[in-house]
Amino acid sequence: MSARRCDGPLRRPLASLLRRGLLMAVLVPPLLVGCGPGLLTGSGTSGKPSDADSRPLVLTTFTILADMARQVAGDRVRVESITKLGAEIHGYEPTPSDLKRASGAQMVLENGMGLERWAQRFYATLPDVPHVTLTEGITPLPIASDAYRGKPNPHAWMSPRLAKVYVQNIRRALTELDPAGAEIYRRNAERYDGELDALDKELQASLALIPPRQRVLASCEGAFSYLARDYGLTEAYLWPVNAESQVTPQRMASLIALVKERRVPAVFCESTVSAEPQKQVARESGARFGGVFYVDSLSLPGGPAPNLLELQRRNLKTLRAGLAGS
Repeated sequence: MSARRCDGPLRRPLASLLRRGLLMAVLVPPLLVGCGPGLLTGSGTSGKPSDADSRPLVLTTFTILADMARQVAGDRVRVESITKLGAEIHGYEPTPSDLKRASGAQMVLENGMGLERWAQRFYATLPDVPHVTLTEGITPLPIASDAYRGKPNPHAWMSPRLAKVYVQNIRRALTELDPAGAEIYRRNAERYDGELDALDKELQASLALIPPRQRVLASCEGAFSYLARDYGLTEAYLWPVNAESQVTPQRMASLIALVKERRVPAVFCESTVSAEPQKQVARESGARFGGVFYVDSLSLPGGPAPNLLELQRRNLKTLRAGLAGS
């Protein structure tokens, strides 16, 4: 049996889910809405999952999508990530406990664009749980080289401008799942859009200070194509996606030559993979290893990238420090 797929708004009619008894959690009296200094909420719970939590369960395929979904959902929906903090998303292998948890979910939010290579097998075991593709409406940038040449680069969330498309797709999906919470989701989405707009301006102003010749973002994974396009950076990398993280001698030599030619002060890697190949690039090119970026996963709550906004600011700080040579 093939899994049901939902691109953009949730395709399965809500009445069908209700007949199956999957959304009984939302059939409760109207909830008081608290408008405090953060998310609008539809319940007084802390948002921490528990066996007694009666809110609808929405799963995401990785931690960054979970953060975005929570920003829109507030406390009205229980949002959890299938993959754990620090996990490599591209080649993830779902566990039996993942499948058990997903069987109780009302919806799964995915990135799409080929990011979750394991997802179709995962969905095939969950024919009654719809999934929504959050990149619906985004024109993908093709990967330019190697085995993935011509395939879509899936890292669209790294552009604050495109992250707003994710937010609207999340809002529509949650609204169809839980129409009674529509106003909460709309207002939370508007607030979050405003924060992404502010981040966009912050990135524009900060990256414009880097001399044009030095605006080279050299990373392990080609995860910055959308961000590089938006802010006038040249992207260079050792492999197109982390699923193919074995660097070839040709790719290594090409990156070393570019770093030397452009006199790039620093090269970088990502938090979910080994940085050793990139450190070799640094040694052989004369550049420094400038540190790690957060791309496919958030950090621990007390770490440098506990949410998408702080992830971007941490990456910006790391990039500017490296390219400035400080």
